[in-house]
Amino acid sequence: LFNVFFIKEALVNKAGDFSGRPHDLLISHVTENKGIIMANYGPSWKDHRRFALMTLRNFGLGKQSMEQRILGEVSHITTCLEKSVGQSMSPQTLFHKAGSNIICSILFGVRYDYEDSFLVSLIYDYNIFLQIYDTFPMLRCLPLPFRRAFRNTDILKKMANNMISEHKKTRTPGEPRDFIDCYLDELEKRADDGSFHESQLVMYIVDLHFAGTETTSNTLLTAFLYLSTHPDVQERCQQEIDEVLQDNNCPSFEDRHNMPYVQAVIHESQRVGDITPLGGFHSTVTDTELMGYNIPKGTLVIPNLSSALKQENQWKFPHEFNPSNFLDDQGQFVKPEAFMPFSVGPRMCLGEGLARMELFLILVCLLQRFKFVWPEDAGEPDYTPVFGVTMSPRPYKISVKLRNNK
Repeated sequence: LFNVFFIKEALVNKAGDFSGRPHDLLISHVTENKGIIMANYGPSWKDHRRFALMTLRNFGLGKQSMEQRILGEVSHITTCLEKSVGQSMSPQTLFHKAGSNIICSILFGVRYDYEDSFLVSLIYDYNIFLQIYDTFPMLRCLPLPFRRAFRNTDILKKMANNMISEHKKTRTPGEPRDFIDCYLDELEKRADDGSFHESQLVMYIVDLHFAGTETTSNTLLTAFLYLSTHPDVQERCQQEIDEVLQDNNCPSFEDRHNMPYVQAVIHESQRVGDITPLGGFHSTVTDTELMGYNIPKGTLVIPNLSSALKQENQWKFPHEFNPSNFLDDQGQFVKPEAFMPFSVGPRMCLGEGLARMELFLILVCLLQRFKFVWPEDAGEPDYTPVFGVTMSPRPYKISVKLRNNK
């Protein structure tokens, strides 16, 4: 599906027909169509998505309690960056660990030190897991990397099972500490409902960690790549941040309404970063019709989100990094219809709300305290992404400096 109009016609206007998932991809066999990302479209999937959104809201999504959780993690990012002041550093691992920690605190009720072996292993295993998303079942018996991907997927499931077992030993029913406790409480309430069970929870954990980590960390990497190579954009962000926050040390998510330029930079980083260019693959759940074409049941449907994010008649500057794409003539923030990095419709990314809050709070806090500079000896920046399930910038280094007034 190319361009915003075809994508929205299928995934929004005819969502009931186009919200299935294909079953001939390798990841479908790995996940057994459980969890929420690759689960079959139907009552059970709707129930689980509703439960996830409700639970995330109960744990503070969109509220001050979630802000404090994120700002707490920002303090650890800041500590790491302070150690790199005056030097060049690679931000890749740092942003992945920070994003992972925030979702781990929601899922498991635990925050890990950045050097903790569990956190390091978790991020490594996810990177291998992502290699199998768009490959086909016949490849499962081939040598590396597919056999390794299966092994690492088993490791992820084992980690999740261990967490569930530990929670069952220590939980107090009706007094949930985190997402796992909430699910176990719900499981007891639905003793006769076969849709909620522990094997579902295992893939649920895997899915939510992916949804809550990957888009955020890769968008942050994109943002700081462009900020370090566009100092005028970075300085304008910092000027706006200083004017709005003044003597306040910590931003609030509500401050975004007074920071149109910062908002524009974040959204432009999402647009050019194009983290999930093909979204999640869909399939038709019934015989249907689209734009005059007959589409049989079970047809693989690939929404080309890149085509919307770079559509000529939708953007002022479709092929370059320019925050003006999200600003009107008065300098106010606007969001064009073609902005859909999280996809659209009922199967859009579950982690959108968390990602939006994380991106704003992390970027504002870091720009408030630090200046990020492209190193003189780094040569010309390479904006060509690394292609995979998600796209991310090629590894790079930036120089970190304390701002003069901080």
